[in-house]
Amino acid sequence: QVQLVESGGGLVQAGGSLRLSCAASGTIFRINDMGWYCQAPGKQRELVAAITSDGSTNYADSVKGRFTISRDNAKNTVYLQMNSLKPEDTAVYYCKAELTSIRRYDYALWGQGTQVTVSS
Repeated sequence: QVQLVESGGGLVQAGGSLRLSCAASGTIFRINDMGWYCQAPGKQRELVAAITSDGSTNYADSVKGRFTISRDNAKNTVYLQMNSLKPEDTAVYYCKAELTSIRRYDYALWGQGTQVTVSS
């Protein structure tokens, strides 16, 4: 069974840093795009950053210059380096992967979410 396991969330003061990790496990033919989303209480889930299989990246305007997404294809892992954190970054962060199964069908998979709390 394929799953995404996230780690790295926690409590940090404003201006601090956190690094989130998301590792895919199980039998997968290919991992295509990967991304990080956040969902604050009472709000919709929204894209934070995304990265294609060849390393092209895309960021929400609110995190440009502060967050960096990267991936290690050998480890089936995507990272989100979060610097200069602000209280408004507080949310549950979810990893998402676009996968191709060994039977060659495409589907999306979400991680369980990790809480990031930034205190002022």
